[in-house]
Amino acid sequence: MKFNTTIPIGLRAFYLDELNLYRSSLHSGNSSQAWHHLERSHILGQSYPLEHTYTHWSMLKFGLRQRNTKEVLGQVLRLLVGGWKSFIDHVPIGNTGGSDVPPLKRMEMPEDIAKILNKYRKTQ
Repeated sequence: MKFNTTIPIGLRAFYLDELNLYRSSLHSGNSSQAWHHLERSHILGQSYPLEHTYTHWSMLKFGLRQRNTKEVLGQVLRLLVGGWKSFIDHVPIGNTGGSDVPPLKRMEMPEDIAKILNKYRKTQ
């Protein structure tokens, strides 16, 4: 069984870029663009416990800001199980992390993210 603990440094840079774009979009009042960047950060970080958990925490806070009860409840559930599923590398690849998507559903991912993940995928 493969255990994930830390995100590769190069991949972490892309993950942090998406979080910075999220914050910038949120600050400028563009909620839909902010959410888009949170979803992208989720795809990039979902295989790593700290990043996965932090993205769901950010999604929970976003849901609270939007007063979206469904999103808040969905993120609480994901916060309870997401981190340990990342640790054992049992995540639905491409899943965007929002409560509008089943938690275990694999999804097509944007081509640019697929290329990034392939570049930094650990070989075992």
